[in-house]
Amino acid sequence: MSQKPSEQTEDRLEKIFQLQKGLSSMMNLDRYPKDSEGRVSALCTAIMHEAVELQRTTNWKWWKTPTPFNESDAREELIDIWHFVVQASLELNLTPDDIVEEYKRKNEINRERQRTGY
Repeated sequence: MSQKPSEQTEDRLEKIFQLQKGLSSMMNLDRYPKDSEGRVSALCTAIMHEAVELQRTTNWKWWKTPTPFNESDAREELIDIWHFVVQASLELNLTPDDIVEEYKRKNEINRERQRTGY
């Protein structure tokens, strides 16, 4: 019996969470904040910095001669963001199922905003 696409996606998200937990268990966390709020704050900072690194792969400087877009570098920076987003999810005790449900909930809010001219 084959799985539904949504079940496959949730299984993949579960795999990503498992990989992140394994990576975290290998890290020296001496300098990682001890409290949940501090950890989430540190992860937000990391996400912002990785987003800037992703932006740097694009030709956002309109005053500068453009260079060829390196999709491989952009993908790597995006995956760095994913690492920190998943870790923040773990810090906030979100499971893959929680994320799917929260995403659906917020997606419906955003759709309603688009329908009503938000």
